[in-house]
Amino acid sequence: MPFAERLRRAQTASGSLVCVGLDPDPAKLPPDLLDERAALLAFNRRIIDATAAVAAAYKPQIAFYSALGKENELVDSIRYIRERAPHALVILDSKRGDIGNTAEAYAKEAFERYGADAVTVNPYMGEDSVRPFLARPDRGAIVLCRTSNPGAGDFQDLLIDGLPLYRRVAERADRHWNQLRNLMLVVGATYPAEMAQLRRAHPTLPFLVPGIGAQGGDLASTLTAGLDADGDGLLINSSRGIIYAGGGAAESIRAAALELHRQINLGRPGRRAGT
Repeated sequence: MPFAERLRRAQTASGSLVCVGLDPDPAKLPPDLLDERAALLAFNRRIIDATAAVAAAYKPQIAFYSALGKENELVDSIRYIRERAPHALVILDSKRGDIGNTAEAYAKEAFERYGADAVTVNPYMGEDSVRPFLARPDRGAIVLCRTSNPGAGDFQDLLIDGLPLYRRVAERADRHWNQLRNLMLVVGATYPAEMAQLRRAHPTLPFLVPGIGAQGGDLASTLTAGLDADGDGLLINSSRGIIYAGGGAAESIRAAALELHRQINLGRPGRRAGT
């Protein structure tokens, strides 16, 4: 099934634009899980159980696993997503960006070793660093465009023939790299004006949106700036704001995910808050 259709089905099945970030920091794990042999996996299972009904996607950040040599717990977490939330997409947040055989190996890592549906990609090295992630029509590449971090403007705002670099990245990605319609852009909630510019220029391109919650992004501004004509076009990620709610207690995680889902749907045309 083409990636664009898989994304649409994930959003339809969940009735949601919520993406849950699986970023388990060992220093913040709930106390009742500290003695678990596979503590990251145990915490992820708790999060997945609590959010499966409203998550259109999950986004594990690979660094939280590879830094500890816990890649097997990431593999098992993704397997658990397939069991508990089979409708949801898995986005491997690894921000890969290299050329030739190296990029092909990174794509194989994401799609075969981890079984991810999409992977975040840094386009700084150009088209040949992105192409291997777009070669499979059922898998997606999510290209860094206007990121949510404070230093994003150091390079992304530099003018190239009258437009900032992030606009040139989006233009090249949409016009030249998206033949299979399996490309998304990372566009941070912390920059709603820039998001609005990107939506006007690229009305049908889906965005992955970090920055809601702990980074200070405003949800209402994000929805106004980023929703497409159908009230879709976004996957809105929350990591810390969901997974550490109430100290990582299951009921608090569930409540935080449901509240984000409710608030998003309040801002989507024709949607009821609870659907």
